[in-house]
Amino acid sequence: MKKKILVISGGISKERAISIETGKQVAKELNKNHYLVKIAEPDFKLLGLIKSFKPNIIFNALHGQFGEDGYIQTILETTKIPYTHSGVVSYALAMDKELSKKIFIKNNILTPKYILYSFNKSKSNLLKLIDKKLKFPVVIKPLNEGSSVNVFICNKSNIIKNIKLLKNYKKIIIEEFIPGREIQAAIIGSKKLGAIELKPKRKFYDYEAKYNSKAKTEHIIPVDLKKKDYDKLMNLTLKAHKLIGCRGVTRSDFKFFRGKFYLLEINTQPGMTSLSLVPEIAAYHGINFIKLIELILKDASKKK
Repeated sequence: MKKKILVISGGISKERAISIETGKQVAKELNKNHYLVKIAEPDFKLLGLIKSFKPNIIFNALHGQFGEDGYIQTILETTKIPYTHSGVVSYALAMDKELSKKIFIKNNILTPKYILYSFNKSKSNLLKLIDKKLKFPVVIKPLNEGSSVNVFICNKSNIIKNIKLLKNYKKIIIEEFIPGREIQAAIIGSKKLGAIELKPKRKFYDYEAKYNSKAKTEHIIPVDLKKKDYDKLMNLTLKAHKLIGCRGVTRSDFKFFRGKFYLLEINTQPGMTSLSLVPEIAAYHGINFIKLIELILKDASKKK
């Protein structure tokens, strides 16, 4: 008899819609392959549902805050049921862009230079500080969001206006803008899955470019890199995955500029929708969608 799988999706983050889509796609594929599946929201009824359904494995399809920051993982650990993807500490480290950057820098992984900006500080010297430490243009983004939510490329004339749009966050990251090619690479377990290059029609690979088919982002696979560069990319991706202590699938986002790879961030919970990159990378390497899901389920565990 096939296993019982509880898929958790939805949630209250800004990525709720994508999480619901991921949950639906995963559940549909599992149902097609004769698994017993339920989909649940991460609400106050969740623990009761887990107790009554008694799943063999919990598939975490949540994205963003409360789903991939260690919060839901802390709750799942109490159930003593194996769950997919990474554990509490790994999620917390990866979601905090400053903490993960510090780990990358300490371990000789190139990442854009940055400063941390708190909204209780004066903006009067900010332009001078950016000129001195980073130079314009810069990228501003929340400390703990995913899917390029509220990410802006700024120049001197619009940075103050854009920063005001993020005033609901206590702190934000301001980092140097790295031009060059957008390349993303994936790991599953401890296996190097592969890479894909993105050519957005928009200014950069933002939320719309990721999730709206009308944005017409070009996906290029295989990536046109020399073998030594491709090997370096995949080695860096696995190194970042291990440094953060990740499990299951991760996808790391890079810029390739003047022969160097800059790691922008590591995504501990990549989407599994029809436009998602990890299923596309897997498919290119002969791993269909159900096989990918089963590899993720196989890596599920507790006490992470």
